[in-house]
Amino acid sequence: MTIHRLVSMLLLIATAVTTASAQPRVLELEDAISIALENNRELEMSRLEMQKAGYQVNEAIGTALPSVSAAGTYTRMLKKPVFFLPARFMDPNAGDGVVPVEVGSDNSYRFGFEASQVLFNAAVFTGVGTAQIYREAAGHMYRQTYNKTVTDVKKSFYGVLLAREVLKLMEASLNNAEENLKNVELMHRQGIVSEYDLIRAQVQTDNIRPRVIEAERNVTLAVNGLKLMLTLPPDEEITVRGALDFVPAEDVMIAQAEELVVEKNASLKALEQQTRVNEQVVSIYRSESLPTLSAFGSYTWLAENDQLGRISTDDFVSTAQVGLSLNFNLFNGLQTTARVDQAQVDFLQSREQYSATKDALVTDAQNIRYRLEEARRRIESQSRTVEQAEKGYRIAVTRYKSGSGTQLEVNDADLALLQARVNRVQAIYDYTVAKSDLEQLLSIHHP
Repeated sequence: MTIHRLVSMLLLIATAVTTASAQPRVLELEDAISIALENNRELEMSRLEMQKAGYQVNEAIGTALPSVSAAGTYTRMLKKPVFFLPARFMDPNAGDGVVPVEVGSDNSYRFGFEASQVLFNAAVFTGVGTAQIYREAAGHMYRQTYNKTVTDVKKSFYGVLLAREVLKLMEASLNNAEENLKNVELMHRQGIVSEYDLIRAQVQTDNIRPRVIEAERNVTLAVNGLKLMLTLPPDEEITVRGALDFVPAEDVMIAQAEELVVEKNASLKALEQQTRVNEQVVSIYRSESLPTLSAFGSYTWLAENDQLGRISTDDFVSTAQVGLSLNFNLFNGLQTTARVDQAQVDFLQSREQYSATKDALVTDAQNIRYRLEEARRRIESQSRTVEQAEKGYRIAVTRYKSGSGTQLEVNDADLALLQARVNRVQAIYDYTVAKSDLEQLLSIHHP
């Protein structure tokens, strides 16, 4: 292979790679949702909180399990302890004084095991159940965050589709105006129409162009919003694939929205579990006034000598003991009573919050149901309006070409057609967004 051919091949490969890398990233709705679920920081924090709740359950269970420890000590006596004996014990001929007597050895060794097991402690066993309830609450909060993330991505994605659809409609209207302008210019040159009609056609075309530019800007803004939602780099080029179609929601989901939201909403379930947690905390603090019964035991090896390093297993003696420990709190300065009162207030607050949230969610469900019904009626009405507007525009153009109509009729018919199409697309978007809000309210998406 010649150098010239090698260089040409490398340039061709480099060009192909550059072209491929310059292609925008194509995203469908499911792709966007997957990216958001992977990159969403709020969802990751919620997942970590759920993981933390699981660890707390393990910790609570651990307080009810036996505790075993091992310990060993070595002690070097710099000065041995003494006790005093009457002097006559050491020497019958001594007086009435006392004589210090050293005890122990220069080196002492101690090694052993200790174990304890709670036999009865209401706070311990209640705490295990409380931790498990809290873990369930954290799971519901994670599901709520998951559903919110999916819904936010859907609405942002639908916003891009809406902006793109409006741009298409604006471009179609501009094409209609430009085609009409060409016909008017031709007829004006032939002396069929007046200069006034030509000016009206030019003004109509020029008035639509800024709206096309505005629609292009709205598409860019919507795409940037989607990239921000997906935490994609601002300089990354993306394009969405899909259409803003009317997909009706399930009739049961709409008709029973108020009942289903109480049954399925993840945030409401989390508040319900949090209320149970606060109720359990009241019981935990109350149990501080109850006795605690524990079993304990130990096994220890002891040895002593005066020469460091010269010790064997035969020098050790062992001791063992078992027993029960009963601890009862008689008075702690009314601290337990104060903690119980505070926990009781927290429980009442969470119960009120649950009731308020429940009422708010039921109201939201009603409002979304009304939005869906209203948007659906608009879609049906605007579909008929679009058909009539298309027919009216064709009639106006035909009448104008035949000389029986005016340019004003064509302009009005084109404006009416554009407005009808935009209204229908907007109605479909409103229905789709309301449907997504209802799905989030009912927490239908599962991690």
